[in-house]
Amino acid sequence: MSRINSSTAKYAILFLACVAFHVLGTWSIPLIDRDEPRFAEASREMIERGDYVVPRFNNQLRLDKPPLAYWTQVASFRIFGENDFAARFPSAIAAALAAMSILAWGKKFGGERVGWWAAIIFTLSLQTFVHAKAAVADMWLVLFVTMAYWAGWQLLQDKKTSDAQRPTPNSQWIWWFVFYLSLALGFLAKGPIAWTPLLTLAAMKYFSRDVALAPRFKFVRGILLMLAIVALWGVPALIQTHGEFFRIGIGRHVIGRSFSAMESHGSNSLGIYLLLLPFYFITIFASFFPWSIKLPSLTKKLWRERDQLDIYLLCGAGIIFLIFTLIKTKLPHYTLPAFPLLALLVARHAGSERFLKAAAVAVTCLYLSLGFFGAPLAARFFPAAELYREAHDYLRPEMEFGAVDFQEPSLVWYFRSRVKGWMTPLNQKNAGEFMAKSGGRFVVMPTATAEKTLPTPPANWSTFSASGFNIVKGKDVDLTLVLKPE
Repeated sequence: MSRINSSTAKYAILFLACVAFHVLGTWSIPLIDRDEPRFAEASREMIERGDYVVPRFNNQLRLDKPPLAYWTQVASFRIFGENDFAARFPSAIAAALAAMSILAWGKKFGGERVGWWAAIIFTLSLQTFVHAKAAVADMWLVLFVTMAYWAGWQLLQDKKTSDAQRPTPNSQWIWWFVFYLSLALGFLAKGPIAWTPLLTLAAMKYFSRDVALAPRFKFVRGILLMLAIVALWGVPALIQTHGEFFRIGIGRHVIGRSFSAMESHGSNSLGIYLLLLPFYFITIFASFFPWSIKLPSLTKKLWRERDQLDIYLLCGAGIIFLIFTLIKTKLPHYTLPAFPLLALLVARHAGSERFLKAAAVAVTCLYLSLGFFGAPLAARFFPAAELYREAHDYLRPEMEFGAVDFQEPSLVWYFRSRVKGWMTPLNQKNAGEFMAKSGGRFVVMPTATAEKTLPTPPANWSTFSASGFNIVKGKDVDLTLVLKPE
């Protein structure tokens, strides 16, 4: 009993420490365009409509992501209110749960040292640090892909494996269920990329032909279970959107993302595409920092000697890297689902305890400094949030609002917390007509545009200004909000 209590306490300490570490600074820095405000606003609109099947952003269908991340944000909003911290909190929870699963898996095959170092390596990787604080779906994908890989490894164990690692007949059914449930929940987090563990099993069959997969994984009934879980949401979503969720969510954002660069993330030029093929094998040295320092020596070691677990972890990570290498749309964080596997490999073969401890202490100090001091300093460079704070006391729920030449999602997220209407996209020609209509309203536009479009607003109108940095376009921006009270 004391051993169970001790083990439970260790997991609780890891979970709470990870959550505290990841939420640090999330209340200070505004949501970052474009993805964070889109997720947060779509979750708020779910609550407003009472529709938890089909997400919408600014009253328009948002069909590029499944709903699990929105559901977690809805739950967070119910507890903490509709704010930046609450939007990001679920990602911290998912990252902490992922660390716990890595610890448990690592302990099973490598003991306490491997489990704890694998969890620490994953948690302190640069890309984990960034996305565990972000109001997006990536950490939920990482969690469920990790659980699927762990369950898959447990099912692969055979009679040659030690009793401590091999599942019992009863637990084998539990691992089977966890495997397919994780694949289903991973899909509900971010789509078909969550099914890479299935490709890893195919690769394992190629490298270890004596592995009997079918009797252990019972693929037909397992895939039917997985699809049935997805269908609980997918069928109502397809009915409500008349099939648009599949056409856009799978057609445009999965197949289209593979064959063309979306939102300038990559290139449609064949020459540039070929030049970008090594993209993830270069960016991994930043994304997985500081542990990427160990990757060259780890590669050399595994090239000479590896066991079945090494092959399994390498296949899983390699397939994720290969998939995202081949598709045209590229962002450094796409390979995040491979990080738990890389963390386990590094923890298992790192060798030098001195390096691990020194790197862990150094980056922890760096990340804590960024959370305590960097986030508050950076907050003033977010123009939408600054402009909202300036105009807050003058905003009324019944007001309408529009935007010219700055229509980033952050405007919708911040201003709709007070104004219940929708943001109207405008141009310089019709902005004046919009403001001439009856009723309270306001328009946001670059300051230079405001001086040309509304050079002499009436005396009872109010004007607010803010400057900052447009992260999406990578340039400084000066914004002006012109408000008509009634």
